[in-house]
Formats: sequence, C-alpha cells, structure tokens
Amino acid sequence: MNKKILVIPGDGIGQEVTTWGKKVLEQIAKKYNHTFSFDEAIMGHTAIEATGNPLPDETLAKAKATDAILFGAIGHIKYDNDPSAKVRPEQGLLKIRKELGLYANLRPIKLFDELLGASSIKPQILKGADILFFRELTGDVYFGEKKRSEDRNTASDLMIYSRYEVERIAEKAFKAAQTRSKKLCSVDKANVLESSRLWREVVQDVAKKYPDVQTEHMFIDNAAMQLIKDPKKFDVVLTANLFGDILTDEASQIAGSMGMLASASIGDSVGFYEPIHGSAHDIAGKGIANPLASILSVALLLDISFGLKTESNAVITSVEKTLKQGYRCKDIADSTTPIDKICTTSQMGEIVISNL
Repeated sequence: MNKKILVIPGDGIGQEVTTWGKKVLEQIAKKYNHTFSFDEAIMGHTAIEATGNPLPDETLAKAKATDAILFGAIGHIKYDNDPSAKVRPEQGLLKIRKELGLYANLRPIKLFDELLGASSIKPQILKGADILFFRELTGDVYFGEKKRSEDRNTASDLMIYSRYEVERIAEKAFKAAQTRSKKLCSVDKANVLESSRLWREVVQDVAKKYPDVQTEHMFIDNAAMQLIKDPKKFDVVLTANLFGDILTDEASQIAGSMGMLASASIGDSVGFYEPIHGSAHDIAGKGIANPLASILSVALLLDISFGLKTESNAVITSVEKTLKQGYRCKDIADSTTPIDKICTTSQMGEIVISNL
C-alpha cells in the first residue's frame, strides 16, 4: 500500500507525542511492506507565531491533498489568560474540521486491565468498560453565531443544528452499534433546549431504520453521573458537540488518563487522528508526556482510513504488551510502579516499537 500522511504536531506536547506516532507508522510500513510518505505542516499557536494565522493556507492545502492526518495538540497558556484575544489557536482546529467536513468524532474509551489501578474510580466498577463515543463535530455552539454587546457586558453563543447534521452522524453511530453489542445511548438536553428536541426527534427517526439496535435517550446531566456510576452500561454513545467534548474528557478517567485516549475525526474524505489531550504546556519539553494516545490514534488511522485491521491490531497489541510488562509514563503510574518502570516519552515510544 502506498499512502501519503500529513503530520501536524501543533503545540506543546503535541510536538513530542506525534514524533512517536510517526515512528510507529514507519515501523508498520517496514514490517508489513507498505510505503508511507510523510509531510509536515503547522497549526495553532505555532502557526500564529510564524504567520499570524492559526491555520495557514499552505497547511489547509496539504491537508486536502493527503490520505490521512496525524495531529498532536493545540493551545497555549497565553490565550487561556487573555479571553479578549481575537486570533486564537483553537480557531485553526475548528476551521480545519469545517473545511474538511470532519463531522464525526469517534472516541473509543477502552480500559486496559493493566491500568485498573490508574483511575480514581474503583476497579470493580471499571473492569470491562468499553465505550465508543460519536461526537458531532461541526455544529452546535462551537460554530453558531457569537455576539457581544457594545458595552461588552452581555454575550451569546447560538446553539444550532440542522436535521441533516444530526442524521449523518446518527447513521454512522447506528451502523457502529450494529457491529458491537447493538446498544446505543443518545445524550441530549431535550427537556430544556429546542436544538436538543430536534436532535432527539431526528435520532428517533433514524432509529426506525435500525430495529436491531436498542436505543436509549438520556439527558446530559444524568449521563455525566451514570458514566462514573456504571460505565459498563454504555456501549455506543451518540451526542452533540459541546456535550461530547465534556463527556469524553470525563470518560478519560475510565481509561486512567487523557494520555491513553485516541480519537478519529471523519467525514466523507480525509481522516484526522489525534489524542484527546491538550497541549499541556506545564509539562512540554520535559520529556514526560505519554505518547500512547498518539500511538493508539495511529491504530485508528490504519484501521479507518487505510482499512489495515491487522496492522491496527498489531499497534494495539504492542501497547497492551508494553503495559503488561509494567512500563508506565508518570500520568498512569501509581505507588506500586517500580521506579525503573517509569518511562520518559522517548523510552515509552521505543519500548512500544520494540514490541511491535
């Protein structure tokens, strides 16, 4: 197989972890006799510093001409502390999602048994949890009209959805549910929000096409509680952009750390793969960031964009083997982890590649 892959390291620890995602792809190509050609581009704070634009035209052009994108992270503390900034790193991420039509964000929450002790949740509650989130990615308040009054004392963000936006991600979620345990939970706030009432109405209509899938509707506040109380009750979760952002970050505690969670953003063209964690500037440059989420994002890339299930499973197995051998980065280590098993970013990457 001959494929082009664009690497966008982004900001902070994104630049450290994507190094190892790329190295894993290189090892897969060597092991399975594929040809992967790589290009690199800038986005986010790094791009603002270089060009004044969080998504330069050159980056977008490269993104549209590639077969898959491996992304790192975006953001910088200077913007967190300055809400009045007109140009922000996140604008680049939102724009590339819209330009590439990446309307479906898939976030698998899979707990490796070796990390049962890494979460603050009791192991007996966690064991066996395996959830696939479908988060709508190009609608909702993130893309709705934003206003600020002339005196700057009143602000609004429009939460907006159209029927076709809900239909297309619901179709993907129901099809995925058919390949799993045939259970789907749609999360909304239909008791309060008109956009959620439309969401629920459309999901109910789509559900009629999938009579073999058991469909449940749950309000966001209840879902947030149930996710921690009994995560095993969920299988496929379908939800809107804002709710999905919050729920999947919460669900990172099921897997032990944000440093373990991969994601895929897909639509009808190129796929975009990234860890769900942020740029984490407090640890950037220290060599302690966990590269496993980026490496597991590579597994999603190989499976979803390239259809290479054997190669994808090999990556997941190599991560699992590494964890069974006791190796941990700081974010997933606990008091029982021997000091010689606590890894730097590079050490963890090298061990995974060795096992691969």
